[in-house]
Amino acid sequence: MSPFTGSAARTDRWEHLRVDVADGVATVTLARPEKLNALTFGAYADLRDLLAELSRERAVRALVLAGEGRGFCSGGDVDEIIGATLAMDTAQLLDFNRMTGQVVRALRECPFPVVAAVHGVAAGAGAVLALAADFRVADPSARFAFLFTLVGLSGGDMGAAYLLPRVVGLGHATRLLMLGDTVRAPEAERIGLVSALADEGGADEAARVLARRLADGPALAHAQTKALLTAELDMPLAAAVELDASTQALLMNGEDYAEFHAAFTEKRPPKWRGR
Repeated sequence: MSPFTGSAARTDRWEHLRVDVADGVATVTLARPEKLNALTFGAYADLRDLLAELSRERAVRALVLAGEGRGFCSGGDVDEIIGATLAMDTAQLLDFNRMTGQVVRALRECPFPVVAAVHGVAAGAGAVLALAADFRVADPSARFAFLFTLVGLSGGDMGAAYLLPRVVGLGHATRLLMLGDTVRAPEAERIGLVSALADEGGADEAARVLARRLADGPALAHAQTKALLTAELDMPLAAAVELDASTQALLMNGEDYAEFHAAFTEKRPPKWRGR
């Protein structure tokens, strides 16, 4: 995302999310514990806009996405979203569905790694938010469910039919998106849906540790790796290899590449600057 801004001022307060930024790590918490962090129109819009702001500011080098209370996120609020959408016309519904997709694109396109800290339920849109993260650190209590067909909609919501087969394979993705079955943490780890299993009650802390490791590393290298992982999903090999070559040539002119060589020569840890 471009770092250039227009006239809009930086958002000082986010109404639908809790946001903390410290030493390059942002922690974004879905904070409706009484509703299992069910998403509202405002929460979707805040996530979309927050990720765009953080991407432009370039002060964040890693982000933790977490949920307060008993679960990560139970999906769209049944009353505030599902009930409301029944009264919308097609144009309004298209606007809403495009907005939810923009959140997923923002997670995939932001220039820093996103770590989802999952405990308890991650259902419907909550499961897709976790899926769109770069890493999913799960508590043993975590359970994922892509519930869209169970409410009479396509399982391919918010990019799920694009992302899930690329994470767990077509066979598992077909089962999960068509049947809406719940996948508990051990199976999720086995099929590759979970990046790492934490100790009981430890998903948030394990996600913070991973985010800290990422933030202390070479930020530009991480950003370009994430960009290539997304861009090359649909490329033939020849185009991917050419994009890799161009990217490496640019990074070889960067300060971090020279810093690695200096640190190796001087037998000290590199001082990464993200440049």
